[in-house]
Amino acid sequence: MKLSLGPLQYYWPRQTVFDFYEAMAATPVDTVYLGEVTCSRRHELRLSDWLDVAQLLGDAGKTVVLSTMVLLESGSDASAMQKIAANTDFGIEANDMGAVSAVAGQRPFVAGPHLNIYNSPSLVWMASLGAARWVAPLEMPRQDLALLQHDRPAGLQTEVFVHGRLPLAFSARCFTARHRNLPKDDCQFSCLDHPDGLMLKTREQAAFLVLNGIQTQSARVHSLIDAWDDLLALGVDMARISPQSQHTAAVIGLYDAVRQGALSGLEARAALLPMLPDADCNGYWHGQPGQDRVEPAVRVAA
Repeated sequence: MKLSLGPLQYYWPRQTVFDFYEAMAATPVDTVYLGEVTCSRRHELRLSDWLDVAQLLGDAGKTVVLSTMVLLESGSDASAMQKIAANTDFGIEANDMGAVSAVAGQRPFVAGPHLNIYNSPSLVWMASLGAARWVAPLEMPRQDLALLQHDRPAGLQTEVFVHGRLPLAFSARCFTARHRNLPKDDCQFSCLDHPDGLMLKTREQAAFLVLNGIQTQSARVHSLIDAWDDLLALGVDMARISPQSQHTAAVIGLYDAVRQGALSGLEARAALLPMLPDADCNGYWHGQPGQDRVEPAVRVAA
């Protein structure tokens, strides 16, 4: 099974992004997804900059995929998506149906996790449009994935989001700006102050959600590092790790150690926990509320 690094969900300063991906070039991750997927107002890097980063990673032996935005809100957003789709040097991850339409029949693409593919007919249809790999919806239980794996079209790869805060929803409203009583069009790029998002707590001061501009994330960090046997048994081709502001290289190293058999899942989880910005969870994988932590069960047969 290969490891991938998902697209950066947060807004970091320009040099921080360059330094981050220079470090990622030295990790054992196989595929790296690049590009702005959350908010079109984030302009620290332009498309030309992302292409420069892509070239750096490609020279380091990584497979590079350019990701399109999830929520297109304007003509300029659609134009930016079309420019990414027109690129022929790197792969494409389509995160909305407009992007799928732009590449369907033209070239193979990755069907992103926000396309809401929940059943076999949808998966077959997406493959017929040219999808070479699909990313399972973030809340899909392993039992449901097993059914889709059994019926998936020949040659179609499966990728599973195995690590990171879960991007649960997107909205036209910017919650980070609203928190500071700022309008979205004059947000003063407030997201730069929150490299791992802005924690939202309940009245009882329990961590609940994370605000990341127009995106709402889980407060807890989804992790399947101790479910590697499940992933192998289900025939998953790629495991996706989402970037965090600290320790991403070390996180990748732990997943790689499990992949290589150097660490058990339980040993790797024990080493992982101190590196997380919050507690871990895996509820969705086990068909439970996403914020729950469920102990590993027996291996699942595909």
